[in-house]
Amino acid sequence: MNVLALFSRLAGVSTRLFFLGLSGTVWALLCMQAHAGVSVGAGKGAQLGSLSEPLSSYGMTIDVGATEDGSRRTGQAAVWHDTSGRADLMAALQALEAGAFRALPGAGSTGLQKGSYWSFFVLHNPTDFPVPLHLEYVDHQLIRLQAFASSSNTTPEFVEVANLAMGEGFTKRPVFHNRFVVPVALEAGESKAFLVRFDSEEVGFVFPSMRIWSPDALSKSHTGETAVLSFLFGGITLISLFSLIVGLTTREPSFFAYFVYGLSKIVAWGTILGFTHQYVLREGFHWSYMSAAGAVSILCGVIFDRLFLQTRKYTPKLDLVMILMMLNALVLLGSALLQIKAVALVSITLALLLYPASTVIAIVRWRQGSSEAAVFAVGWTLLLAGLFFQALRDLGYVHHNLVNYYLPPLSSFIEMVTIMAAMGIKLRRLRLQGLESERQYRRHLEQSKVKLEGLVRARTEELEKAKHQAELEARTDPLTGIRNRRSFLADADLSIKRAQRKGEPVSLLMFDIDHFKSINDNHGHGVGDEALRQFSQTIQRKLRETDVFGRLGGEEFALLITETRPDSLHTAERLRDIISQIRVECPAGSVQFTSSIGVALGTEHETVEQLLRRADHALYCAKERGRNIVVEYTAERGPDASGPSHSEAASTEPALSLEPT
Repeated sequence: MNVLALFSRLAGVSTRLFFLGLSGTVWALLCMQAHAGVSVGAGKGAQLGSLSEPLSSYGMTIDVGATEDGSRRTGQAAVWHDTSGRADLMAALQALEAGAFRALPGAGSTGLQKGSYWSFFVLHNPTDFPVPLHLEYVDHQLIRLQAFASSSNTTPEFVEVANLAMGEGFTKRPVFHNRFVVPVALEAGESKAFLVRFDSEEVGFVFPSMRIWSPDALSKSHTGETAVLSFLFGGITLISLFSLIVGLTTREPSFFAYFVYGLSKIVAWGTILGFTHQYVLREGFHWSYMSAAGAVSILCGVIFDRLFLQTRKYTPKLDLVMILMMLNALVLLGSALLQIKAVALVSITLALLLYPASTVIAIVRWRQGSSEAAVFAVGWTLLLAGLFFQALRDLGYVHHNLVNYYLPPLSSFIEMVTIMAAMGIKLRRLRLQGLESERQYRRHLEQSKVKLEGLVRARTEELEKAKHQAELEARTDPLTGIRNRRSFLADADLSIKRAQRKGEPVSLLMFDIDHFKSINDNHGHGVGDEALRQFSQTIQRKLRETDVFGRLGGEEFALLITETRPDSLHTAERLRDIISQIRVECPAGSVQFTSSIGVALGTEHETVEQLLRRADHALYCAKERGRNIVVEYTAERGPDASGPSHSEAASTEPALSLEPT
């Protein structure tokens, strides 16, 4: 019964928050037509006003000292709501004398209201020495803050001491802080009254109270806040980079979306909390930047949710809710860029109301068998808890403090960590699916093997009949259509013996395409195969019927011709030049290549294998000397080097001889 009662109370609070937020938004839209949002005061010290009664008769006095640590506030015992937003200092003083300043009900927030709020309080220094203080506004989402002070207790006269605006340059702020801070000083025994105007322009949430700090304590607190936020942002950055690396490895789109989502969170929270204004956009900052950053983060989050949960495939009806959330985020982004605050407020409210849909969809996917969706639901629920607590704070149900102030970005960090665990589960599932697919593929291969063996046995007779055709095909290189190595050796041996009988000279040219591996590596094996085909076709077109041309293997080819030495070297140079003009078209453009050629002149009683060894030796020398050259193998001359446009000769002597042609 206690659990059911607690659940009923939580449900009642949620329902109240929903209708209160919705009615507040509608009410704000109706009231905005009558409010143009004018600024009060022309600068520090521009407005003067006085009270007719002593300070002690208007409110409670707060004793302060030099060790203030922010635990005390100026209080909300005397707050006045200016619904028009146009009241100046004189109007506020008149309202104070008329008793219009009253205690603010609730936990410190005004709720979603139009107009501006004024707060009155008195600070007293009971010590014997001056006390410098910093009065810090408790929240970041305030458009303008004006402070007026008076130190006369008998006939208090107020003078403006601060006029801070979000749109002004950050360098104009008297204290380096992401929130509004008003520096004040109280002399020994002095009492000073303050009237502070809090303006959110049009409509917004206001916390009409300020923390009381000593300057050193505020500086240390701000340093700690920055360090904590840097830790959170650093953690989100590492998670995002890890997701990017996994995405590049697996090519899974959801990991790329998570990477962008994480970066958008950093930008959004840095902007919303005021750090973007403090460190990046120090001039010309506008409230719309916060809405725009939030809109981009929401849009990236919904896109990631849609990809990760695969709603389009598994929950097509609920996917329509995701599409609605994406469209609403785009509307929020557009209203922020166009600075239409009314539309932005409605879009933000709708976005917060639709956020729980991701948890519902994750639970549905979990019920469908997706284990990572359950972890996703936990992470997204933690984010919702932080945003829900922020809504309670903004509506005045929870007191504002530094803990719940940073609870939403903290919950975002925890959400990122939790969903990263869900991504790990998904990655493991994908790996297991890959292994299972591989096992199924192997089983299929085994089954195919058995079937193939049966077909082979059944078709033995047909294969015997096709034996002759197969032998013919075995003599041909399947890629280039020319002789393969076995066919070349046989035909070349016959040609050499015939030339020896007739007393005709023979020469063997061995070709090797230069840097062929780089063609395969840079452009793919398809382009490499096309290069081999065009190389073979180009050489084949330049040959006679008596020439024997074949592919020895890889990018090595051999050509046996019945020509004299000068003609053979001339033919080699001519073919080398023709090869350098070959162009292979590919998606990256045209690919050109060259060839190194080794030439060996036949001698009496020499076999084709001996010619091949000498030509291969000459080809090796051509590669050593820079490629794209012709090298002749000879035993008559000493070493001699030449450039790519000349031929070279290699000797069988211990020191290799190279001769230009």
